Amino acid sequence: QEEEASRVTAEMVRGAEQLSGLEFTPEEREEMVRAVNQNLDRYEGMRAKPLVNGNWPALQFNPALPGMRFDQERRPFLRSDPGPVRAPANLEEAAFWPVTRLSRLVESRQVTSLELTEMYLERLKRYDPKLECVITLTEDLALRQARRADSEIAAGRYRGPLHGIPWGVKDLLATREYPTTWGAEPYKDQQFDFDATIVERLEEAGAVLVAKLVSGALAAGDTWFGGRTVTPWNTQMGTRGSSAGPGAATAAGLVGFSIGTETRGSIVFPSTRCGLSGLRPTYGRVSRYGVMAISYSMDKAGPMCRSVEDCALVFNAIVGPDDKDPALVDLPFNWDPDRDVNALRVGYIASAFEADPASARAKSNSQATLQTLRSLGLNLIPVEFPDYPVDVQWVMLFADAAAAFDELTRSQSIELMGQDSFWPAILRAGQMIPAVQYIQADRHRL
Repeated sequence: QEEEASRVTAEMVRGAEQLSGLEFTPEEREEMVRAVNQNLDRYEGMRAKPLVNGNWPALQFNPALPGMRFDQERRPFLRSDPGPVRAPANLEEAAFWPVTRLSRLVESRQVTSLELTEMYLERLKRYDPKLECVITLTEDLALRQARRADSEIAAGRYRGPLHGIPWGVKDLLATREYPTTWGAEPYKDQQFDFDATIVERLEEAGAVLVAKLVSGALAAGDTWFGGRTVTPWNTQMGTRGSSAGPGAATAAGLVGFSIGTETRGSIVFPSTRCGLSGLRPTYGRVSRYGVMAISYSMDKAGPMCRSVEDCALVFNAIVGPDDKDPALVDLPFNWDPDRDVNALRVGYIASAFEADPASARAKSNSQATLQTLRSLGLNLIPVEFPDYPVDVQWVMLFADAAAAFDELTRSQSIELMGQDSFWPAILRAGQMIPAVQYIQADRHRL
């Protein structure tokens, strides 16, 4: 009787038709019942072999369309010359300096990595109570890494512009010695025994990890299990994006640079609100190994910095294949800070700048942005997207998220997200998205 009660009936199929916008006859429903129940058995078979969040699907999205050609030559990475850089009498005056200048202080041994690290750790402790941007200070690790950097630099083994520079990472990335909470109550004690590829590569570059920074709960918004992260320029205003901690900490001069993640705006939004240069890399450029997944074909990770060239310095350290993320492509990243900007073409969506803005100030800022780019000599080219149903991305994102957190949804742990969280409803609804409609949404992406 219990087995019969768990099976799908023709009447259940009739109720489920509305999920797909379809309608079948009574005879057709009876024919479907056997196949639907066979699928239920297959689902149970899959669940008997548990998957972890980092198991990617076999099919991968490729943003490089047929016919695209890319530069294959790898050229030396070039740094700009900032001119004479002198250490300030009070080191804290350098808290807001970009890495392009901080690195010259460390390289020339005017300032040690340990001095820089202790300065940023003190600022993190002082300002985090106001900004709520830190989940875990990695102080012990940071001091060890800083002392090692100083020892190597003193011995003439300078690794490059990130050597000895303190940084912070969004708490979606695994770190061996510290919890990785994903900003969510059900995972606040979670800890992995490995480092994300990005963390490994930045350690290889000699960077000093000082903090695990706030991610909005499960990579959404600026609210996490410890509160709400705010922008340092207006502490009554949230950072508007799940890379909330990296946005606030970098803008407030609490780290030299940070790493955020983006699925749909989580680097761009906090960077905009906090006044940063954020780089949302093309999908497939930076490894997501050890990064919490929410959408397997949309997730990206990248730098959040105080200057464009800082983003280039960090991106150069983390870009490229690692034999762990199956979506990665092997293409060079060539940066030339002295390139003539007059040779660059910049596309912009003209209708987005002409549409009714949220406010007069927003319109003024948008027009000022275009005017500034023109004054620099950039060739601005208006473009428009084809008339496609772009909102289908939500179908894919919600289905991916439901798959990534299937175990959470089927357990009682999802209730730990709290009554104010939208995730329980989204993850449950994602279970109801028909497979055919998911694939149709994927086809619309091309």
